[in-house]
Amino acid sequence: MDQRDIIDTAHELADAARAVILPYFRAEGLVADNKWATGFDPVTIADREAEAAMREVLARRRPNDAILGEEMGATSGTSGLTWVLDPIDGTRAFIAGAPTWGVLIALSDSSGPIYGVIDQPYIGERFEGGFGRAMMTGPLGDAALRTSEVCDLGNAKVFTTFPEVGTERDAQGFRAVAGRSRLTRYGMDCYAYALVALGHADLVIEAELNAYDIQAPIAVIEAAGGKVTDWQGGPAHSGGRALAAANEALHAQALEILRRYV
Repeated sequence: MDQRDIIDTAHELADAARAVILPYFRAEGLVADNKWATGFDPVTIADREAEAAMREVLARRRPNDAILGEEMGATSGTSGLTWVLDPIDGTRAFIAGAPTWGVLIALSDSSGPIYGVIDQPYIGERFEGGFGRAMMTGPLGDAALRTSEVCDLGNAKVFTTFPEVGTERDAQGFRAVAGRSRLTRYGMDCYAYALVALGHADLVIEAELNAYDIQAPIAVIEAAGGKVTDWQGGPAHSGGRALAAANEALHAQALEILRRYV
């Protein structure tokens, strides 16, 4: 496996997505289509064009790898590796003008994600993890990623994307953990996972995820020293419920509670 080529390809993917997406962010007249018959799951031209741009890069650089993308589905490959792409994670935030959305890029093998990137184009921050790397680049330069050492749930900062976490039972589980924490924040999309890797958030608890929502965060957070599982302590890379924690001790405390709601 050519790790250098994989890393370079991932950054080229993120650059390509940035170039496509930024002209649409906070642009007048941006239209959001609804992918759901009931409820609201928006998609925009920026989502679609960004994934198309990333697929063009992969067709040129890594034609033997498989692809799983939110907007264009799955494409088979022969290498045993799969690129998992979410061109805009947090489209609701995107159409509201809030810079908590991001581009998610992961590379997975049969065991799950082995390298990932969380990119926030508007802020100019990029977080990466895997192959012995855990770092970010941003307006203030480069920095190593390292999760926090907060080991007591009572001192933890807990994040989730929605006040409504999946089913009512899922929401009860989230509230049971959040009610014992120091601080709870909502609506942060993939940026919450980046903050865990950076050491400024301690827990992210979510449900009803897809593989493309969680694989890049898993790679980045675990490279930075954290732990990500489902609510039973098993792998989370296929989606569903997810618990991302800064460290083993904090993960164990939150997991003990969440297991009661599975």
